[in-house]
Amino acid sequence: MMDFPDASRARRAGFWSTLRLGARMMMRDARAGELRLLVLALVVAVAAVTSVGFLADRVGRALERDAGQMLGADLVLDADEPVPDAFLQQARQRGLEVSRTWQFPSMVSAGDGAQLAALKAVEPGYPLRGALRVAEGPFAPDAPARGIPSEGAVWVDGQLLSLLNLKIGDLLNVGDTRLRIERVVSYEPDRGMQFVNVAPRVLLRASDLPATGLIAPGSRIGYALLVAGPPEAVSGYAGWLGQNLKRGQKLATLESGRPEVRRTLDRAQRFLSLVALLAVLISAVAVALAAGRYMARHRDGIAVMRCLGAVQSQVSRMLTLEFALVGLFSSALGCLLGFAVHQGLVAVLASLIDTTLPAPSAVPAAQGLLTGLLLLLGFALPSLAQLRHVPPARVLRRDADTLGARSAAGYGLGAAGFALLIWWFAGDARLGAVVAGGFLGAFLVFALVAWLCILGLSRLRRVANGLPSLRFALAGVVRRRVATITQVCALAIGLMALLLLAMTRTDLIQGWQRTLPPDAPNRFLINVQPEQRQAVSDALAREGLGRVSLAPMVRGRLIALNGKPVGPDDYEEPRAKRLVDREFNLSYGDELPSSNRIEQGRWLAPGADEVSLESGLAKTLGIKLGDKMLFDVAGQQVEAAVTSIRRVDWDTMRVNFFAILTPAALADMPQSWITSFYLPPGKEPVLPALVREFPNLTVFDVGAILRQLQSVLNEVGRAVQLLFLFTLAAGVLVLAAALTATRDERMREAAVLRALGATRRQLARSQRIELWAVGGLAGLLAAAGASAIAWVLSTLVFDFAITLSLWPWLAGIGAGMLGAWGGGALALRGVLRTPPLVTLRET
Repeated sequence: MMDFPDASRARRAGFWSTLRLGARMMMRDARAGELRLLVLALVVAVAAVTSVGFLADRVGRALERDAGQMLGADLVLDADEPVPDAFLQQARQRGLEVSRTWQFPSMVSAGDGAQLAALKAVEPGYPLRGALRVAEGPFAPDAPARGIPSEGAVWVDGQLLSLLNLKIGDLLNVGDTRLRIERVVSYEPDRGMQFVNVAPRVLLRASDLPATGLIAPGSRIGYALLVAGPPEAVSGYAGWLGQNLKRGQKLATLESGRPEVRRTLDRAQRFLSLVALLAVLISAVAVALAAGRYMARHRDGIAVMRCLGAVQSQVSRMLTLEFALVGLFSSALGCLLGFAVHQGLVAVLASLIDTTLPAPSAVPAAQGLLTGLLLLLGFALPSLAQLRHVPPARVLRRDADTLGARSAAGYGLGAAGFALLIWWFAGDARLGAVVAGGFLGAFLVFALVAWLCILGLSRLRRVANGLPSLRFALAGVVRRRVATITQVCALAIGLMALLLLAMTRTDLIQGWQRTLPPDAPNRFLINVQPEQRQAVSDALAREGLGRVSLAPMVRGRLIALNGKPVGPDDYEEPRAKRLVDREFNLSYGDELPSSNRIEQGRWLAPGADEVSLESGLAKTLGIKLGDKMLFDVAGQQVEAAVTSIRRVDWDTMRVNFFAILTPAALADMPQSWITSFYLPPGKEPVLPALVREFPNLTVFDVGAILRQLQSVLNEVGRAVQLLFLFTLAAGVLVLAAALTATRDERMREAAVLRALGATRRQLARSQRIELWAVGGLAGLLAAAGASAIAWVLSTLVFDFAITLSLWPWLAGIGAGMLGAWGGGALALRGVLRTPPLVTLRET
């Protein structure tokens, strides 16, 4: 019995001794550079993950923080028709505060200037949550507003004052009335984080709205009922509303009330996450290669330890401690780098995120640490686990260990861990499977092409007898085919991502611009009343803009198909749900628009009740020729049979509609008219004069909107480009790891060749040729992959023909050769300087 305490103390002493030995091995390997590539690969992967994670975390927490203020109330009911009085009465009976708003775009003017503005009429008490902030002038100190604009006054964005050269106290023409500018709006709580401010705000009192004359039949007005009060009362009222909602009415949440915020952020986060995931996937290959090299170089040392009495459990504990410390250190360093990069992303996207972001939480850092550990688990430990099985006999015989099959369980566990990482980071299993499958598919295609190229190079060796350097280079490529294929594939994936980004920002955008004729319409004129058609057309003709063609626009809702009522619940696709849930912009006419082409059926018969549908809409809603569609137009029902499916060229920037009916079906319905025209440079003064003559008109400057959108895309592109640098860095690391894995073999080959008479200059030249060949092939594959994806995007997504240029091929090959040569110069430094005698003795 007395032996057990001594045995226990001995085991504890042996455990701590093993831990100390593991720590010393880590320090020794770190000083010797054995862990350099492994650490770099982990740092790149963790930094890519955490940089996106920190950004998404801060923006998401900002949305949660400002959720109530972004709605301006506890509950918001949105509607495309006036809110029924019964809804207000029910809310007041429950002891809730209520306020209504009206929002719509309209032109405002002053003097000779006119500007599209976002008008918002509000009732006293607005907003119910949060507070408006106003100032006495642009850039002046602001303060919480007391109430809403006075009668006969407006509050405006400071931007509007500069656009129209106005100041506080001046009069602003709003429709048929003139309102005095009283304050500058510096903050509007329910406006939330606006990614694209289409027009500056003009805030007015609801009692002043009738005098403007801007609300007319067919006008596109957004009505909202704001509700606030005790949580129980709000919840009960929300339940009552849910049972009494009508078509065109919906309750707004952070997701539904501010969809432009949530969807834009979700899509940006998902896209940036996928870019980071690509860097993680490539880094995983670098981790596996670095771990494999570590295993190969430490077999002899482990064999000596086994001869001196070390058992497998001691070896396992020692290696586990060493790489746990490596993983923690690398992940922590990657988190710090990711935090710094995320600050750069915030700076790049500053104009898109118009709010103060809260401090980041620790969740992205924990995600980064877990990413680093899962990478080690999935791609390093299976190789390292083989070291515990190194037999002592390896000290005498190098071929005494036969490793590989024993680590099947380790690889299975690692693959499961990495699959979990992909699922977690991508957000759902399907998307993760698509990303991982696409990555592996590209890798396999590149590997197949590289293998075929190596087979072709093996035949060239016979014709290179008179060129020793070329023959040595070809021999090295063919002999190390697995390492060569890995190098080519890794570098090609990284370059392909960068080339695709560059092509998307240049060739695809230029290709889309080439589809627009020089005189493509750059202005849209809407809300033209029927009695104004001829006068508006004559006014534009007098200004030298030609005889424009106006098209009627009627708002109608699809309520039945083939006699069966339809609603959002009848469809599963989100776009179909949205289309059925909102009103259509319908039109009518006798002739097929010039930018349309009939794909199925025939054009409309003027005397019948028929409809022609755009092909995309028909496909989304599952409508075919012969189907009968029933629309609700201002309380009247209109039924029409589908006689044709049209393909619409939306890129012409002309007026187009999803559904065009016959005049017999729609001509007598409430309607407004719309047109588009080209405004040449220097003709801008025409618009203010037109708006002064017809105050109800709304002019959309499509050119300005497209330029603003292009600015946003450029900023997002810079952010994505910053993350793609992680992808390129991961590819270079894989190349370096693959080259480093062959370093010992190259040293032995160089020693043998120098012993047989080869000069150092010949070997250096053959090494450069080999690296250039690897880089050139990788660049060629990257250019081919990027061009193929760009073609698919232009054909299937953007629907225009792209002219593939030569620059991606030249840039890809050049960057590939330069990257391979630079990586090889670092990874293989000193290979040819080692004396042959030293290398042969060590062998």
